[in-house]
Amino acid sequence: MAQPVIGLTLDHEPPGGYSAFPWYAIRENYIRAVKNAGGLPILLPHEPDLAEEYLARIDALIVTGGGFDIDPLLFGATSRHPSVTTKDRRTAFELRATEGALSRDLPVLGICGGEQLLNVALGGTLIQDIPDEVANALPHRQRNPRDEPAHAVEIRAGSLLDRIAGVRRLEVNSAHHQAVKEAGRGLLISALAPDGVVEGVEDPRRRFCLGVQWHPEFEIAEADRAIFRALVEAARR
Repeated sequence: MAQPVIGLTLDHEPPGGYSAFPWYAIRENYIRAVKNAGGLPILLPHEPDLAEEYLARIDALIVTGGGFDIDPLLFGATSRHPSVTTKDRRTAFELRATEGALSRDLPVLGICGGEQLLNVALGGTLIQDIPDEVANALPHRQRNPRDEPAHAVEIRAGSLLDRIAGVRRLEVNSAHHQAVKEAGRGLLISALAPDGVVEGVEDPRRRFCLGVQWHPEFEIAEADRAIFRALVEAARR
């Protein structure tokens, strides 16, 4: 397969800004990272009832990040932190697409909120607000530009992420206030921030199932580009 088809989930915005009507959005660097890795990027609108149709036409799935949270009810929480904001139709679509991709053993890459979505899809839970729940937490919402690193992560030896990155310590960007709490079924924690916040998860039983809490599409390090190459290579198999 010369150019595997890589489906990317979109963000959704209400009227205002770009258009007086509701609109979809995605940053250009997501598309560029997939194209440069040898994949053919296509964009997936939030139509939960069409998720299986999309999955029949793609070779791998990327669940992208966004400035919103997953409804705590979806991971069994009995309370909701005041900072939580949701995009329920987007989450409903991404859950259905992710569950369908996993059932087909399609390669899946979850980025930032996509890692959290992957974890919830497999029965895991989330920290709803890092500053409230993690003692002495790093500032995981960096103030410097996103194309610069915010902190380092330590990668677990022998993990898929270790094999892809080729390094055990990686400088990454950071733009989140939630994170994986309890890992979902079959997920291995493969990267941690210095404060203990989970930065990477993966399922070694599957062809390719990886979540990273940072945004590798900004390509700060060679390891970021390697993540997209590894996804595209897995989609060829």
